[in-house]
Amino acid sequence: MSTMTLGVNIDHVAVLREARRVNDPDILEALFVACQNGADQITIHLREDRRHIQDSDVKNILAHSKLPVNLECSINQEILNIVSRLKPHRATLVPEKREEVTTEGGLDVFSYESAIANAIEQLHDALIPVSLFVDPTIEAMDKAKELGAEMVELHTGHYANLFAMLHSNLVYSNHSVKELELPRYELETQLEKALHSLKISALHAKKIGLEVAAGHGLNYNNLQGIMAIDAITELNIGQSIIARSVFTGLDSAVREMKKLTTR
Repeated sequence: MSTMTLGVNIDHVAVLREARRVNDPDILEALFVACQNGADQITIHLREDRRHIQDSDVKNILAHSKLPVNLECSINQEILNIVSRLKPHRATLVPEKREEVTTEGGLDVFSYESAIANAIEQLHDALIPVSLFVDPTIEAMDKAKELGAEMVELHTGHYANLFAMLHSNLVYSNHSVKELELPRYELETQLEKALHSLKISALHAKKIGLEVAAGHGLNYNNLQGIMAIDAITELNIGQSIIARSVFTGLDSAVREMKKLTTR
């Protein structure tokens, strides 16, 4: 029996805190609870607009975490300078638009090849390993390897959206994904294709020497397909854990997710 590495993203604790601009809930308390209840890694995203995690949060989390800290960030130079100075255990480069609700799609490693290469070089100079958050394509895996990343994190958002449309009551609601309002048989076909893309991308990434993580939109209901992909060794999950914790407590929510990441 083995388990995937579970990176617990605690950004959404900071989202709740920032709604009232007070230190409640305390991001460090979330860190400690996650550490004590099965998290293998803490994941946070220092966004350019600082909508949730603040610079001081990163410093405090790095100072107090007994677990590795995976810091997600854009290729913005100001952010890269901060990350290089603070030296997390890993930096994951992600795309970022200030108007988006959450990260939409993987990093475009082709259009921004030069900027990403420079970012990786800067982070490596600071002795920080780098992962690239990318869409699950063979071409993206090859480019990530070429650019010098040690790891990729496969964007599972499309898979998660298809799963939600197929297995929940989202269809034709205000919260549905409009382009996925399709007949059930088409959703089933697309879901199978999305899972296949994740599998072949993960296998190829492993073959060329990259470590493979996955994340975005993963929750307590849709993990089974991802868990069947042996090449994926790490999951980064946040929103669903924090949402569950509202009803069960963060300790229970983390423990429950950890159980689901056992093969």
